[in-house]
Order: sequence, then C-alpha cells, then structure tokens
Amino acid sequence: MKKRRLIAIVIAFILTVAATAMWSAATVEREGDPDANVLEDSGSETGTVDAPKKGGNKVVRVLAAPFKAFGKLFRHKDRIERMSEKDSDKFATVGVARTEDGRYPEADKTSTSVTAKEHLAAGREFLLAGRLNEAITELSTAASIDPKLSEAHNLLGVAYDKKGFADRAKDAYQIAVKAQPEDPEILNNLGFSLYQNGNYRAAVDRLKRAAKLAPNDARILNNLGLALCRLGKFDDAYKQFARATGAYTGNLNTARMLERFGRDDDAIKYYEAARRIEPNSTLAVKRLADLYKRTGRTDPSQPADNGTTAVAAASTVGK
Repeated sequence: MKKRRLIAIVIAFILTVAATAMWSAATVEREGDPDANVLEDSGSETGTVDAPKKGGNKVVRVLAAPFKAFGKLFRHKDRIERMSEKDSDKFATVGVARTEDGRYPEADKTSTSVTAKEHLAAGREFLLAGRLNEAITELSTAASIDPKLSEAHNLLGVAYDKKGFADRAKDAYQIAVKAQPEDPEILNNLGFSLYQNGNYRAAVDRLKRAAKLAPNDARILNNLGLALCRLGKFDDAYKQFARATGAYTGNLNTARMLERFGRDDDAIKYYEAARRIEPNSTLAVKRLADLYKRTGRTDPSQPADNGTTAVAAASTVGK
C-alpha cells in the first residue's frame, strides 16, 4: 500500500511539473529579442541573416519543456563555463586542430582547411550547427588569412553576437561593412546588433541604408520598424512593417509594439485599422475587447465584445 501511495505521489508530481513547464514553454524557453519574437509570432522575419534561429519548433519546445524541467532538478552542479572574452583573444593566434565528432561529420571534415575560403566554409558549418566556439576559431582564422574576406567578418559578428560579445560583434561587422559598404545583409546584421544593444539611432541609420539597397527585403524592413519603435516613431515604424508584410499585418505588428510600451489608446487605433481590413480577424477583435475594457472605454468596446461573442458562437456551432 505504501509503495502504491509513493508511486501515485511521484506520478502526480511529474504531471504537475509537466503541466507547468508546458504552460510556460512559450515564454521561459523562448530566447532572442522579445520585440522581435512578437513580430515573428505573426510570421514576420526579423534578426540577422545567415544566423540559426533560436526559437525552433514551438511544438517541440513545448513537448521538451517537461524533460528540461526535470533535467534542471537533477542536473549535476558542475558545468562547463562559457567562453570569456579573454578566451576569445586567443583565437587570433591559436593553431587549428582537427576535432573528431560523429554528430557533425561535415563540420569536422573541413576543420583541417588551409585556405581562407575553406576556413570560412568550416566556420559557417559550425555556426549553423550551433558550435559557436569552433565557429569563432574557424572564422577568425579565415579573417586572419584574408582580412578583406567580408563574409568571414560578417559571420564572425553573428557568432560573437550569439556569445553575448556585443563590442566584438560590432567590430567584426564594421570591418565587414568597410570591405563591402553596399552589402545590405551586412548592414542589416550590424543594424540589428546595434538595436539589440540599445543603440537605436545608429541602428536606424544602418538599417535605412540597408533598406535603400534592398527595398523589398522583409527582414531588413521589420528590423528597421523595431528600431523606429524604440525611438517612439510608431507611424514611421508602421510604414516599414506594412512594406514588409502588408497593411493588415503591419497594423497588427504596430499595435502589438504599442501594447508592449503601454500605449493602449494608440494600440487601439492600429487594431481598429487591422479590423477594418479584416473584419473577421479574431486577434484584432479580441485585443480590442481587452483594450477597451482596460482603458474604461465601455461604449466603444461594445462592438468588439459583440465580435468576440460572435467568434465564440461560430466556434461552438462548428463543433
């Protein structure tokens, strides 16, 4: 009987932790810039080019969350420390040795490269595999062999950004820009890096230059919109979001950003514009109902409430 009770308690504990982890997976497990994540939820591209996505598959993250939670409970305390900036200084002079790792045979195959372009290819493989230390080693070697190889500096900036070395990332991007001043991808990466580190005016400057060179690049336009939001220029931000994804999604993205900054009245204006374009938009209708209620605007909220009820009723009839 004791054994049964103990098993029941353990099962209940497992289910509780699993439910909690699954509920919080979309926030706790989510990495990257929070504002960029908001846009990505609507299907809008943001961030740097040639960088592996951190978000991953949401369903997989949710299913993996309970196991990660248990791993954190029973994980051994000794951990390998992340590379420091002092360690990264050694990459310019350290010799490159072959690394045997069956998990990434393609990346290991290139680790004995001798030319700058071969080191670049190896570094790109490591970067895409998420092996940032090895990527930095290979890309640093490529840049050292051929200082004019702009792509090596660009990807080195991406790798440094992911390690959290903002200053080093900025230096690498600037070298890449100096070598290729008309490359919109490099300008975008530098601009997004500046944005992530709070240098919004400089970010807008670089991203505007990138947008001029690639006027139809949705990623660049969305990044520019994010930076403009941080400067409080929401009308200008909307123009960039709309250019990137169309008027409907542009209105939704602007409204979401205004909500994040606590500007509910302005957010209502953009949600209303989105609803005029798509009257059956569940998201716009729901957010309007919540915002009208939150701001105490009871009379204008009535249509939004009715819309929410209509959506719910339609859902019930469908069942």
